[in-house]
This record gives sequence, structure tokens and C-alpha cells, in this order.
Amino acid sequence: MTKHRIFSISVASVYPHYIAKAEKKGRTKAEVDEIIRWLTGYSQKALESELAKGTNFEDFFARAPRLNPARELITGVICGIRVEAIEDPLMRELRYLDKLIDELARGKAMEKILRG
Repeated sequence: MTKHRIFSISVASVYPHYIAKAEKKGRTKAEVDEIIRWLTGYSQKALESELAKGTNFEDFFARAPRLNPARELITGVICGIRVEAIEDPLMRELRYLDKLIDELARGKAMEKILRG
């Protein structure tokens, strides 16, 4: 089975789109960073380092210091597919991130986004 193309794309190439989506709805880059740090366990400095290195999504999630166990509480539909039903573990991590950014852009409170 071949890997999905998104796995080899650098996080840094998609990151500006996450920020633009959030800012278009009055949210901030800091909130996007907070979501990514919550999901992956990266510090701000480590996140910036991974972005600067051009790390792809596969390595980004593989090297994540501590994937948040509460991420499994993320449910719903993204790209027409229920995130909790995605079988490929890496694709599920990617879709968790997409879902959180969507929730941010829709104006959901940060506490609820971070499953607090």
C-alpha cells in the first residue's frame, strides 16, 4: 500500500494556511500554535524548529514529544469522513489537527477546542 501524499508534505507549507484560516475568522497565530502544542506536546521553540527544518507530517507526528491522550475525544466529520472512524493512525492525527483548526475558525471557545 502506498503512503498518502499528504504524509510527505512539510508542515511548514500547510501551517500558513492554518493561520490564514484562523485569522480570517478573527483568531490568532498564537491560538493555532496553542492547538498544535496541545495536540503534539511540542514546546513553542520545538514547534518553530520543526517548521524551520521543513519536517513532513509523517516525521512531525512520529517525533511528537507527547501526543495528547485527550485527542481521542475529538469527534465529528472532516472532509466528509468521521475522524473517529479513520483507520490509518497517521491520517487520524492529521485529521484531528484539521478538525481543531476548523473548530477554531468556527469561533469555538479555546477551552472546548482543547477538550478542557
